[in-house]
Amino acid sequence: MKKLKTRENNMKIATFNIQNIFHRDRSYLVNPYDKCNNEWLIEIDGLMGKPIKTNGDKDRLRELTFFIGIDNSLQLPYAVLRRKAGFLFLKGMNYSKELQAGELTDWNGWIALQNYPLDPRAVENKARVIAEVNPDILILQEIEDRASLTEFNEVFLPKFNCKPFHYTFVVQGNDKRGQEIGLLTRSDIEILSVRSHSYDYKITKEPIFNKDLLEYEIRSVKGNIIYVLATHLQEQTEDKEISDNIREGQTKRIAEVYKQLYAQGKKYIAIVGTLNAVSYCYSLSPLLIKTNLKDITKHQSFQVDVDKGVDAEYHSLGAYRMGVNIKQKDYLLLSPELFNKVQSSGLNRKGIWPEKQPIWSYFPSINQKNQAASEHPVIWGNFEI
Repeated sequence: MKKLKTRENNMKIATFNIQNIFHRDRSYLVNPYDKCNNEWLIEIDGLMGKPIKTNGDKDRLRELTFFIGIDNSLQLPYAVLRRKAGFLFLKGMNYSKELQAGELTDWNGWIALQNYPLDPRAVENKARVIAEVNPDILILQEIEDRASLTEFNEVFLPKFNCKPFHYTFVVQGNDKRGQEIGLLTRSDIEILSVRSHSYDYKITKEPIFNKDLLEYEIRSVKGNIIYVLATHLQEQTEDKEISDNIREGQTKRIAEVYKQLYAQGKKYIAIVGTLNAVSYCYSLSPLLIKTNLKDITKHQSFQVDVDKGVDAEYHSLGAYRMGVNIKQKDYLLLSPELFNKVQSSGLNRKGIWPEKQPIWSYFPSINQKNQAASEHPVIWGNFEI
């Protein structure tokens, strides 16, 4: 009888764009308002600025504040934080129900905050999906800072029977909106070195990476050295050509770093993270076509719960594979030698809220989109190394 391999003989690596842990920069809100809300806010500003308000103006203000969901604030002095797209609703100390502009301390209005808090259930679902995968090495994209990561690791993961990671490591990148890359490892895995490429520059003296490319040198339990290149590339904007060109420049630099490591005899290399484009996009060709890197989703062991119903037999353009009809943005790319060490692999999307339901299995604790762990799946590989 063939002896089953134990977890101690293998090492699981996972990558996950967690889309922040506790707070998210409000610039990342997608369509935070209904289509009429911008017009309503402009109308409110106009009415609030009138020195004399008619009864009709006051009635309209009450109507508008009901429409945008700020009329039920508690009747307390000072300021009340409303969970409404990252805004702070201020009330004067002599607050009354009359909505009028006057002295500064009596002014009722909005002040934009840089961040907005995530739903507590979303935070728990982030921990829940990580606990289910339970990797030995976890690379996270889009975390606020090390303090947030440490609290999440020590307080939230244990709630779901996931032992906290022994090491947490965060390097400040070029993006100042809480878009850092974090590394978490178990106690028997040694981080030998970390190198940031945030200071790699173009000819124009601008940084190549608007976030970062981090180069980790890690020793496995067996004593093998693995090189993990973790990154988060240019996201798609309204000007697709500019976005693709920036991303192509980033992938060219990553390919250079990879080839240099490989030429030095460092054969166990993984490139992980959110590349923000589907595999056929020319911006990823420096990695996917012009190197010997292999995508773990193409490994014969790759497993994932497929879509339900007729979508199980459908393969949409840019999807991970047939029956997994979400556009691929996240990758776990491996050198041939590391690819050959894969024992099992997969994708976990139980923390993603389906736009159309039901499409795939997700956690029962997710009842609406803002409770989802992320819009990204967790991709993982189990290696005998």
